[in-house]
Amino acid sequence: MRVSVSWLREYVDLPADLPTGDLEQALVDLGIEVESVVDLAETVTGQLVVGEVREIEELTGFKKPIRFCRVDVGAANGTGEPQEIVCGARNFAVSDRVVVILPGGVLPGGFAIGARKTYGHNSAGMICSAKELGLGDDHSGIIVLGSDVVAKPGDDARPVVGLDDVVLELEITPDRGYALSLRGLARELSHAFEVPLRDPALVPAPGGTEAPAYPVEVRDPVGCDRYSARLVRGVDPAAPTPSWMAQRLVTAGIRSISLPVDITNYVMLELGQPMHAFDADRIAGPLVVRRAEAGEKLTTLDGVHRVLTADDMVICDDTGPISLAAVMGGETSEVVAGTTTVLFEAAHWDPAMVGRTARRHKLFSEAAKRWERGVDPAVALVALERAVRLLTEHGGGTPSAEILDIDHVRPRTPITLPADLPTRRIGVEYPPARVVALLERVGCTVAQGSDRLSEDPGTVGVASGVGTTLSVTPPTWRPDLTDPADLVEEVVRLDGYDKVPSVLPTAPPGRGLTPRQRRRRAVAGSLAERGYVEVLAHPFVSPELADQLGLPADDPRRPAVRLANPLSEEEPLLRTTLLGPLLGVLKRNLGRGHRDLALYEIGAVFHPRLGAGSPPAMGVDRRPTDEEFAAADAVVPAQPVHVAAVLAGDLDPAGWWGAGRPAGWADAIEAARDVLATAGIPDERVEVRAAEYAPWHPGRCAELLVDGAVVGHAGELHPTVVAALELPRRTCAMEVDLDALPAAPVISAPTVSGFPPALIDVALVVDESVPAEQVRRALEAGAGELLEDVRLFDVYSGAQLGEGRRSLAYKLTFRAPDRTLTVEEAVAARDAAVAVAAERLGATLRGA
Repeated sequence: MRVSVSWLREYVDLPADLPTGDLEQALVDLGIEVESVVDLAETVTGQLVVGEVREIEELTGFKKPIRFCRVDVGAANGTGEPQEIVCGARNFAVSDRVVVILPGGVLPGGFAIGARKTYGHNSAGMICSAKELGLGDDHSGIIVLGSDVVAKPGDDARPVVGLDDVVLELEITPDRGYALSLRGLARELSHAFEVPLRDPALVPAPGGTEAPAYPVEVRDPVGCDRYSARLVRGVDPAAPTPSWMAQRLVTAGIRSISLPVDITNYVMLELGQPMHAFDADRIAGPLVVRRAEAGEKLTTLDGVHRVLTADDMVICDDTGPISLAAVMGGETSEVVAGTTTVLFEAAHWDPAMVGRTARRHKLFSEAAKRWERGVDPAVALVALERAVRLLTEHGGGTPSAEILDIDHVRPRTPITLPADLPTRRIGVEYPPARVVALLERVGCTVAQGSDRLSEDPGTVGVASGVGTTLSVTPPTWRPDLTDPADLVEEVVRLDGYDKVPSVLPTAPPGRGLTPRQRRRRAVAGSLAERGYVEVLAHPFVSPELADQLGLPADDPRRPAVRLANPLSEEEPLLRTTLLGPLLGVLKRNLGRGHRDLALYEIGAVFHPRLGAGSPPAMGVDRRPTDEEFAAADAVVPAQPVHVAAVLAGDLDPAGWWGAGRPAGWADAIEAARDVLATAGIPDERVEVRAAEYAPWHPGRCAELLVDGAVVGHAGELHPTVVAALELPRRTCAMEVDLDALPAAPVISAPTVSGFPPALIDVALVVDESVPAEQVRRALEAGAGELLEDVRLFDVYSGAQLGEGRRSLAYKLTFRAPDRTLTVEEAVAARDAAVAVAAERLGATLRGA
């Protein structure tokens, strides 16, 4: 939110010589983040003056319209002659007063202005737009000064356009919606500097009349618990927005549109009450406020045709929806150039409904931003009165005597607060009378009982707050105050966070990382060393992902946790496998030109506890009991940590050294085996065997088992999955459940032999269906203790071996710890290994 300090001073008596640094610190101390404090007078250097357009010559023969202008800048240019300036804007005419920066000046961003020849004419200076002056984002045309501006050619333009002001750019947190208004910010600054506040919402406003200003029916009092409206007839459609109002809107980043619309935006900034202006002559019949019917259509003010859902709120006339309530109006009822009858609306909408609608339609308007954070329901009639007065003052017209006010707002529920709770929670002494004073300063109504509270923190009993309970009713503009913890936060905030001592707990000695943390870091480091790049994917998935991955109907990964308030309606579920989001990241990188990718992620997946029911309601006023913790934990989804990796393209790149090697299913399996080895699982406890498991190709999928239990899968993805997700052919992946792995055993340090090894190669012919892993295990079992290592180095199949047969060649390394092996010993160990392979798997020695 952008706001000028001069506007704030209308509502709060800030010190006249207040340094900007002190103002910034005061806001930070109140919990309001300050992104920047800009002294506008320092953003533009050089001569920035008021000019009056004397002549305009339209230049032709160029790709875009160009105008050669002669502008009277008084004596500012030293000659008194009109300044020659080339300009591309077309929203001004002869005799209009504009803002001109002369040669030698510098605009925001370091843009220096000089004199040069362009489009065949000399141009000395620039006629400025709001964006060029850093006053807003509107670059559609230059600034044209209104008739109410008292300035002559050559006068300094800074005070005219507001460049003599200080602008605050604030980031308002979602719980402080009241601060998205001048009223709210002025109230906060009055607390900080202890100066009087002139609340613009305290002006008298007439109440609703028996006869409505316009017939309106509210069918959903939950979605809209207050709807107020008032008519103004006979408005001058050509009446311009006063320059002071347009200037403040531009400073706030809002484009000036027309007088009625600008007034609604101005009142929204001033009071925090979003409003809407209808052209009453374009409304057909009475208005109805209701939920939309699924499939209804509406064209909003931005020209987009929108399809509505049953969760949206709409305002309808006899033709159907004419406004997307609380978010954006519709084209059919908007104020246009000829509007003479204006219907002002000031309502109060359900924040949750507005938030969902804005995200669903991707319409994050200024009004929606305020509604979803909470708006004061008591200010609707004040906003109507303010808007009507501004319109009749600057645009003429006659306000109707009838005022519509449909009010279903429920009164605030008092909050019970122990008077000593702030002291107990924060560790700072807050006398009960101080607690009451601070809460009343916020606007709360506090019932103290019959006993007078003392300022003396040393007294006991009721006076000291021990055993005293306060009944606190929050003000209407603070919907964020709902429980005692919120009130405690307000006491601390207003009393000063700097008064709370910073005490760091003593770190327990000697604990370090847990075994689970060490395992996770080791796995991440191992994959990174193998060339995989870590990514962090969003854990949210669409309901269609299970079908895209080809998961069977009874697959335990199909049931998913649905979020109550998802960031996107398209992805409302939590992932049950890492592969879906990870493959999405792979696809995104492929779309950006990367072809050879190896990615991995370590993160939690979420499995719902079906039939677990709802968690118990737990407040923040006390620590939950063990039973409440257990009941809540029984409902929380299981969240095991998985590791997954995906590969596409070449694993070994091509170059001058030769062709590259594409990634294959074996690389995915090897990555999974490396994860298990890094996790400390001995190789003899790991088994790899063929499997059929979605989303992998049934003929190129392996399951990994530890102690006979399946812990992961790896291989090549199924072609239908690859096609559904628009991935390259032969894309491979692996996923391992790290939480399913047993604790790593304590392994004794290996004995290193200083004697030479005996290397023997052996090629065994087996059926194609026999996994190489089983052959390796058979060789290990038969070779005995002398076998140090066995490695597969060649796979061959051909007609001479017979149909359905293949040859697996292994390199066997034999070594004794205490002697050099003889040839006879090594050959005997090899023969024993081959014998076991023959007995178990029917293997025959190739060439024998």
